[in-house]
Formats: sequence, C-alpha cells, structure tokens
Amino acid sequence: MARKTSGSATIRDVAQLAGVSIKTVSNVLNGYPYIRPETRERVDEAIRTLDYHVNVSARNLSRGRTGVIALVLPAVRGVYFAELADAVMREAAKIGLTVFIQQTNDERDRELRVLDGGYRTMVDGVIYSPLALGQEDLPLFEVDFPLVLLGERVFGAGVDHVTMQNVEGARAATEHVIALGARNIVPLGAKDDPSSSSGTLRMQGFRAALAAHGLELDPRAVIGVRDYYHSTGAATMAEILNRGVVPDAVVAFTDTLALGALAALGDRGLRVPDDVLLIGFDNIEETQYSRPPLTTIDPGRDEIAAKAVALLEERIRLRIDGVPRADQPPPRRVVVDFELVERQSTRA
Repeated sequence: MARKTSGSATIRDVAQLAGVSIKTVSNVLNGYPYIRPETRERVDEAIRTLDYHVNVSARNLSRGRTGVIALVLPAVRGVYFAELADAVMREAAKIGLTVFIQQTNDERDRELRVLDGGYRTMVDGVIYSPLALGQEDLPLFEVDFPLVLLGERVFGAGVDHVTMQNVEGARAATEHVIALGARNIVPLGAKDDPSSSSGTLRMQGFRAALAAHGLELDPRAVIGVRDYYHSTGAATMAEILNRGVVPDAVVAFTDTLALGALAALGDRGLRVPDDVLLIGFDNIEETQYSRPPLTTIDPGRDEIAAKAVALLEERIRLRIDGVPRADQPPPRRVVVDFELVERQSTRA
C-alpha cells in the first residue's frame, strides 16, 4: 500500500496496515474495552505511521449530530462568566466538541428563546445559566433537547443541574474575618430581589455567620446592587462610607465588587488589610494581582465546567437520531465544593 500523505489517510488504510477489520479500528478509536492488547497496539501503530486523524464532522454527521454545544450566559462582560466560558471551552475541546457562546443580557425574552427549541438545529445540547427566569417558569424547562442548568434561579426543573455552595461559601468568608477580630462587618452585594439568586443566598450565609456570633448588622451598611461590576463595588462602598459606617471588614459577594471596594477604601485613606479586612467571592484571576492580593472564596468554577460538559455529553450520547434512549439516568443535581483562598487582604 502506498504511503498516504500526512492527514489524508482513511480508516480503511489504517485497517489494511494493521491487518484488522474497519470495525476493529472503529472500536479502538471509540475506546471499546474488549480488544486484545496486541491488536490495539497494531492499530495504534498504524494510526501513528499514517498520521491518521478522525474526521469529527463526518462522524457527527453520521450520528445525526453537529459536534457543537451552546453555552448561554447572562453577560460575557462579567469576569466570572468569561472565565467560566473559558473553562467550558477547554473541557469541551477535550472530547472534540465546539462551543457556541450566547449572552442574554439578563433579558427575559432572550432567555425564553433558549427554551423554545430554536437551538435544536444548530447544537446538540445547551449549558444554560438564566437570571431573568425563576421558579415560576419551571414548566418551560421541559424541553426535548439535552440541557444542563447552572446557577441558583431555578431548582427542580427536571434537567441536570450544576451549582455551587453560595450560602456555605459566604458564611465561611464571614466566619474568616470574624475569627480575625472583625465586628463591624459590611456585606457588599445584597440584592433587592427576594427570589433565589447568588446575591440573596450569599446574604443568607453572611447573616447566619453574624447570628452565630451574636453580632449585629448596621442597617446603614446594606445597599442593594443591580449588578456585580467593579464600578458598582466602588460606588456602593463609597456610599456606605458616606453614611458614616466605619467597617473593620468588608465581605463582598463577588471579587469584582471587592476590587471596586478596594479602590474606594483607598480613596478614603483606609488601608487594606491594616484598617479594613477585605474578602471576595469567585477567585477570578485578577484577585492574584491586586494590591494587596485578595482573599476570596473559590466556588469550584473549573469543576462546574467539567461536570456540566460531562453531564451534557452523556445526555447527547444517550440519544438515537435525537430521541432519548430508554436507559437515560434521572436528572442529577451536582453541588461542587468551595475553598477559602487566603491572601494578603485579610492578613492584618
């Protein structure tokens, strides 16, 4: 057999060089376990010799798939969501999937369009983090395509759901500064919205820590925020200081709010951590390079991405011509672990 040029070999060429059937080569490529080691080695050697590459597009087409998944987020401008998107793309690439990213800007109409089936012809499944939808929209999540839910707005939707420990993480952050002697602690990132959201849940954890230690919350220190950008953290922190609050610690519900607060505190001559302890939530990359580096809660973003991609890929795989097989597992809820990452902003 004439040697094929790099990248032009076919699965038939591999089978001929290895002296096996095309089916055997396919089994090796798909990780079929019941193959003799010497047979697998011959196939692997033929693949290396011919520089054979799987035609992912053709394989997906034969299976009635696109090889593309959608990641729908509230706003890619948000640093946490940008880093989450990066983590999802890296995980998807490991298994040959391409990621189509869409942002909804927290707009209800755009979030509803994710559930109306319009994505079905473009992607094999969707990883979805809604903010404008809530528990009252539960019936809308009964969709006929693979869907993995992220976030805290909707629970019990009958689809796989990956989420973080918001209450527990915020409580741990608050307990951390209390253990360092803080007593007048400001929460930064409270939401006016009473429904389930990361801000609401983190406020629950904050209040639980104060209550456990018999500490009071200065009502002047509670200002609701509309978003979690740096500018919001700076403006909200400045307003709290304008109200006469003198904090010895700030527990910010996102790192971006904390970094904004860091600037506002510095503008008032308050030093972190000497005058005010400061802790954030999310462990975005920027926290390692602020001055001082920011103590934060790592909510397990990389694990969230890995779990979401794995769950979605399994749902896609357990379908035949777009129809779920009978052996589909029931909907699963995965709650990832968090970690307190201590840096200089709480080392008085």
